[in-house]
Amino acid sequence: MINISHEKKKALETAEYLRQRIQEKPEIAILTGTGLGRSAESLTVRDSFDYDKLPHFPVSTVQSHAGKLLFGSIAEKPLLMMQGRFHLYEGYSAPEVVFPIRVMQELGVKILMLSNAAGGCNPDFTPGDIMLISDHINLSGENPLIGPNEDSWGIRFPDMGRVYDRELAALAEDAGLVLQKGVYAGLKGPSLETPAEIRFLRCIGADAVGFSTVMEAIAGVHAGMRILGLSTITNVHHPEEPETATVEEIIAVAEGAVPKLEMIYRHIAEVL
Repeated sequence: MINISHEKKKALETAEYLRQRIQEKPEIAILTGTGLGRSAESLTVRDSFDYDKLPHFPVSTVQSHAGKLLFGSIAEKPLLMMQGRFHLYEGYSAPEVVFPIRVMQELGVKILMLSNAAGGCNPDFTPGDIMLISDHINLSGENPLIGPNEDSWGIRFPDMGRVYDRELAALAEDAGLVLQKGVYAGLKGPSLETPAEIRFLRCIGADAVGFSTVMEAIAGVHAGMRILGLSTITNVHHPEEPETATVEEIIAVAEGAVPKLEMIYRHIAEVL
């Protein structure tokens, strides 16, 4: 008898619950961040599940995260979309944050598109810009692969040299939009960055900063998925003249950028 981890057993049970209730098995998944749940409007929804109704699934506690798992299609390509994610600052562990990625893996997802709302560290950015994530810096102090490795999910030491798929990034650039490109720094949060921290982030090469995405990207690499990362720049930090950023303002800018994300999702779905 093959021994499987407790997390693997839970992911299998959740995947089987969904498999019995969905009409098509998706190979593409989209995970939306703060203020970005409206991108589901581009999705022809066939099945919808509240997170709190799914076995073993965490529940989002963050404003603007609807907490729904949607199955449907864009450009006639079956996919699933998460309206809202989970964060370390909510009190979830790294394995809990990436539990949906493990469920996707058990469902057969091969392409993972991650979006987030981020603060701009690059002074050349403008609120409302979309940044293609070319790489990331994990400053959270956490990693979802800590502990015994689940060999059926991936190797013990996955290489992180090419986290974000170049072909998917090129397709995003072909969607007809002007996109920024840069490095995303992932912090634990929830407190926003001090001016000194922004100066530090700039020094180490970060173009944008946020509290998500990195855990899911690591799990996605471990799972062998192709990953696209997109950051909506909701505000730009100027450490010499700091301005207060409110959650409401961040959500408003993120929501305004949703049509751009929809164009990217649709273009990629049409080409793949």
